[in-house]
Amino acid sequence: MGMWVGRGRKARRCYGFDEIALVPGVATIDPEDVDTSLQIRDIKLEIPIIAAAMDGVVDVRFAQEMGKLGGLAVLNLEGIQTRYENPEEIITKIITASPEEATNIIQKVYEEPVKENLITKRIKQIKEAGVLAVVSAIPAGAEHYGQLAQEAGADIFVVQATVITNRYYSTKHKLLDLKKFTSSMSIPVIAGNCVTYEAALELMETGIEGLLVGIGPGAACTTRGVLGIGVPQVTATADCAAARDFYYKQTTRYVPIITDGGMSVGGDITKAFAAGADAVMVGSAFAKAKEAPGRGYHWGMATSHRNLPRGTRIYVGTTGTLEEILYGPAHFDDGSQNLIGALRGAMGMCGVRNIRQMQLVELIIAPAIKTEGKIFQKTQRIGMCK
Repeated sequence: MGMWVGRGRKARRCYGFDEIALVPGVATIDPEDVDTSLQIRDIKLEIPIIAAAMDGVVDVRFAQEMGKLGGLAVLNLEGIQTRYENPEEIITKIITASPEEATNIIQKVYEEPVKENLITKRIKQIKEAGVLAVVSAIPAGAEHYGQLAQEAGADIFVVQATVITNRYYSTKHKLLDLKKFTSSMSIPVIAGNCVTYEAALELMETGIEGLLVGIGPGAACTTRGVLGIGVPQVTATADCAAARDFYYKQTTRYVPIITDGGMSVGGDITKAFAAGADAVMVGSAFAKAKEAPGRGYHWGMATSHRNLPRGTRIYVGTTGTLEEILYGPAHFDDGSQNLIGALRGAMGMCGVRNIRQMQLVELIIAPAIKTEGKIFQKTQRIGMCK
């Protein structure tokens, strides 16, 4: 398995969204008759799309709107919303900075300590809208913030790092015992990120209720350039989904796979599900929403690292409301709006009735899928070739 890259060294060929396509089914189904729901323990969601815990994407207002539309939005408990009473002023400072100054300013504003009273306040504000409150923290802060969030009424807690494993060795830092942590929490715990079969399987054995898959594919992330680490999302999703299926056969406990990052249009999202995902986590597509706090800007979660930032501030613009991005009507021809309509349409054309069936759709390697016959779109920079 794999190809030679040098004497005595092989490398496995891996695939991203632009290199594959879905094969339509022998029967088709009305898109209105397909089921796109997602189950996380006893929580059932109408749509399997989650907004990423980025400060340019999710604040209280956005989380409330996302919840009302049937999805989830994750609030970063170690972000601007919990460091500052008035986060709008700080976001203005970030988005008005020059490209040369942006990273330094982001690093400085994240030096402000997290305030526990603001964690409680933000969670309660989200809950006031009658929606689920989902929050995240890095492993180092998970034990403390997890209990605090649970007491404040959070419904799901996410432990998220660039790379997470069940085996962490350090002479200076305490290990988060993920198995102990999940058993101490009364609410579901989702963990990430990982990209391999072995790591995924070990993480599922800790009792997590969902697994985030993806290292470095996000639009604002620079991990792949800074560290050289990452696996293209189609391969990463398929490998982790294989671990999920093996674990289910062994235990009858199903742990949803959540493909995180690298998807900006409906076609990417449909391919993630066909590769094995149960849900997707999206950042830049939602940063374009009028409700997003970043006003068309967003920045990677590791941008604020004081010694080795692995993200950058990018501008994606504001293109429409959150409802238009999720459900339409679409005002653009590039697949960036009506993401749920695209998923339903693809499921119908593939002849599948639910997400579990979508995971079995035939995939083909098709590197020309976006360019074949698209000469006029390419020369005019429209549609798929913007």
